[in-house]
Amino acid sequence: MPLKNPLFLLLAAVIWGIAFVAQSVGMDYVGGFTFNAVRSLIGSAVLVPLILIPGQKNSDNSEISEAAASTTSGIQKRKDLIIGGISCGICLCLASNFQQFGIKYTTVGKAGFITACYIVIVPIIGLFLGKKCSKFIWAAVAMALIGLYLLCITDGFSIGKGDLLVLVCAFLFSIHILVIDHFSPKADGVKLSCIQFLTCGILSAIPALILEHPQVSSILAAWQPILYAGVMSCGVAYTLQVIGQKNMNPTVASLILSMESCISVLAGWIILGQQLSAKEILGCVIMFAAIILAQLPQKDTSQV
Repeated sequence: MPLKNPLFLLLAAVIWGIAFVAQSVGMDYVGGFTFNAVRSLIGSAVLVPLILIPGQKNSDNSEISEAAASTTSGIQKRKDLIIGGISCGICLCLASNFQQFGIKYTTVGKAGFITACYIVIVPIIGLFLGKKCSKFIWAAVAMALIGLYLLCITDGFSIGKGDLLVLVCAFLFSIHILVIDHFSPKADGVKLSCIQFLTCGILSAIPALILEHPQVSSILAAWQPILYAGVMSCGVAYTLQVIGQKNMNPTVASLILSMESCISVLAGWIILGQQLSAKEILGCVIMFAAIILAQLPQKDTSQV
């Protein structure tokens, strides 16, 4: 395995971790729906050249397979691409907007760790889809709940508004991951992502125009966080993930990518001066241990 693969994934995790800061700063200038609409449309535009350039390179190699494939097969692939892209875009729109508004009421570090709960939530949802979980997963779930308690619950035994919104976002991102898992084998990954960003941008623009009445001057004032979130988080980081995960163990890949939760804490501390209490730091440590435990390879002895 070339060293560049894990390095690409680590760089993607760093970009996504810092993106929490960009999302937080962006809310000082524009509304959440406006921010997500613009960043998603930029992310879609950034991926267009990546679709066109490889398409020209692979045109000769794909002629044989395309000639052999039937017309109905080609139509089905396009159908899977469009349906998959729109489905992923709807899930991404819901998840990213819950996250965006959640970040407004909590720190970027807490938002990063709560969002990372999707790694534990996914196998739980898998139970309802007929997929079994090992004892390690259930131990990780218990640890994650303890970590969430220390990270989010106050002395009055209440959870903050922002933490609750990001927790809903983690659940929605879990659904998003499962939808991608279903459609990604059926369609080109970059094209699928381009359509999902376009869908997310259009859907976010509707409530933005109705509720937030965005102005060009406000968007231009937030050009730095929006451009970072659109180009770096959507376009560059996604491309790094696609390249880095090639021929790599997906368990190891997802473990490296989950480092974004730690990066978000560091970024919030270094860039925004946000700090966590000793109780919240302990919660982060326990949650990170749960994330690692959930991703450890286990012998599958439970499958029929």
